[in-house]
Amino acid sequence: MASGEEITVCEDEVRSRYSHLEKMTDLVAVWEVALSDGVHKIEFEHGTTSGKRVVYVDGKEEIRREWMFKLVGKETFTVGATKTKAAINIDAVSGFAYEYTLEINGKSLKKHMENRLKTTNTWILNLDGTDYRVVLEKDTMDVWCNGQKMETAGEFVEDGTETHFTVADHSCCIKAVSSGKRKEGIIHTLIVNNREIPEAVE
Repeated sequence: MASGEEITVCEDEVRSRYSHLEKMTDLVAVWEVALSDGVHKIEFEHGTTSGKRVVYVDGKEEIRREWMFKLVGKETFTVGATKTKAAINIDAVSGFAYEYTLEINGKSLKKHMENRLKTTNTWILNLDGTDYRVVLEKDTMDVWCNGQKMETAGEFVEDGTETHFTVADHSCCIKAVSSGKRKEGIIHTLIVNNREIPEAVE
């Protein structure tokens, strides 16, 4: 019994070593996608001889198709804690050249990023030696920190609203104040320990 188990381990080692080599040659695209619960890495392998397609999200295999006779098409999957819809489009450009485009919620990655700038605010801060990424979804007023949706308490104040939450025993507050200009709308500011945190651009 024990010797049989040893053989299995050896076979798996060989297989993983081989698949790693294979992976290096078939990796055709890598994207970084900023969502409320974090920045996710999407990797895509496309074997143009075998038609193999493999999608990895944050290093975890999401889709594997070994033999695809059709080399063009689309692979759909979800990303992150929010199960955001994503799709990779595979298009033939010329001969054996292919183009790979990533869509998030039905929009191109570029449009998705532009939309995020309008609908979210992101702050990066360091508390007690740990980095935190705080994201405010302006439409729902949901607050995310390092991939977790935070418990918040909102209150109306004289010049707008305040959303209170706690990160690593530090009290945090997102102030929402009208800019007084219609085009700018509402300005959101993160205050941690009475200190204003500059907004991050992702």
